[in-house]
Amino acid sequence: MSNIPAELRFAKSHEWARLESDGTVTVGISDHAQEALGDVVFVELPEIGTAVAAGDPASVVESVKAASDIYSPVAGEVIEVNTALGDAPESLNSDPYGAWIFKLKPSDAEGDLAKLLDADGYEGVIGE
Repeated sequence: MSNIPAELRFAKSHEWARLESDGTVTVGISDHAQEALGDVVFVELPEIGTAVAAGDPASVVESVKAASDIYSPVAGEVIEVNTALGDAPESLNSDPYGAWIFKLKPSDAEGDLAKLLDADGYEGVIGE
């Protein structure tokens, strides 16, 4: 059974988003996603300064099973990436909610986050 933190918002494509106190949004993949992927071996990070729309591919996670696009759950500009994933991509498996992938300066955080699922809604999507 997947861990689904109540304070996060989720996309149906299994990314999570957390609104930070400074107004930025941190993005990663859910516990369910990392379980489905298997052992993560490489993460292609977006470039800082890249503008993304909600639902656009922003990153790629490669596992022993497949390479999967990571979609931005909110629109905005990439302002930071988790460079530690270059040396330790497996941290997405061991700590999917601590090992974020990128941070955005959102265009419309409230509007985009309101369109995402809460923990209960996401639980329904993954069937747990």
